[in-house]
Amino acid sequence: MPTPEYIKELRRDIGTKQLYLPGVTAVVVRRHAAGTPLRTPEVLLVKRSDNALWSATSGILEPGESPAAAAAREVREETGIECRPLRVAGVSDGGPVTFPNGDECWFHDVTFEMGYVSGEPFAADDESTEAAWFSADAFPEPFVEPHRQRIACALEEGAPARFPMHPQG
Repeated sequence: MPTPEYIKELRRDIGTKQLYLPGVTAVVVRRHAAGTPLRTPEVLLVKRSDNALWSATSGILEPGESPAAAAAREVREETGIECRPLRVAGVSDGGPVTFPNGDECWFHDVTFEMGYVSGEPFAADDESTEAAWFSADAFPEPFVEPHRQRIACALEEGAPARFPMHPQG
């Protein structure tokens, strides 16, 4: 994901020190096609341009933005798909991350089950090289591992939100 401008400004002041950042994962689920229920739901996935791994759409909240609005925005910006938040499927943290440039972050994630509204997926920005629907039982490889659990939580239609604990906390 490209670095938002407000984070670039913070980095000028704090250098590479660890930032705690709020993020979202938007699991867009399509349970019907042309008005007919699908035997197996489909999930919208993107192939990331930074590491060539497949994943659900995710991103960082902008200042003043709600997590649900951020989830819908990220999907629209990255795939051209219009969707709407249905429920919070999980809340988790990804632990510390150090990027190749030395920047340290710790992402806290709110995962949403998102309902498909309209559009055909495509790589709508430079964050992804591909965007497509995949059957929930046949994801492409290689895959961002933490997204498997987030997607599984979102696929449990109507289930309560999951709150997995990080091993350190």
